[in-house]
Amino acid sequence: MLDENTALGRYISTGQLALIREGYYLIDDIKHHVPTNPVTDYSYLVFPFAKAYEGFLKQLFLDLGFIKIWQYESDHFRIGKELSPGLAKELKQRSIYTQLGHKFGNFELADKLWLMWKRGRNMIFHYFPHNLKAVTLVEAENIVEELMSVMQEAVEKSGVGKT
Repeated sequence: MLDENTALGRYISTGQLALIREGYYLIDDIKHHVPTNPVTDYSYLVFPFAKAYEGFLKQLFLDLGFIKIWQYESDHFRIGKELSPGLAKELKQRSIYTQLGHKFGNFELADKLWLMWKRGRNMIFHYFPHNLKAVTLVEAENIVEELMSVMQEAVEKSGVGKT
């Protein structure tokens, strides 16, 4: 569960907090109520956290000055494109990956945010015919823990939300 007194708990929006609470509720529910039909893919447990992560990243990038309010509100802004290390050269200074590296003096946080974007969102949401891997309950819990951890780390390292 997220402690609302942590830097992350104070930083995230009420909508993001609601998604995280619902996500923890789903995890708790599946652990305490054996489903009638066997569950073969627990990726649905990651969905609320992945959605909160997307909102978190947009807010973080706005607060760090990497994007403008119109990008934050846009239906066309693509976090995966802007955060991708593979597109950093093409995007030049517009690349959020590059901006994170410059701001923090290395790409450690940028790499973590990118890897969790891929693992906690893309690999969960997208269907890959060549890779039909289902997510186990333990894997889902690990992904959730990693998403929460990288958000906490980003808030602490960036200093966003401090008043």
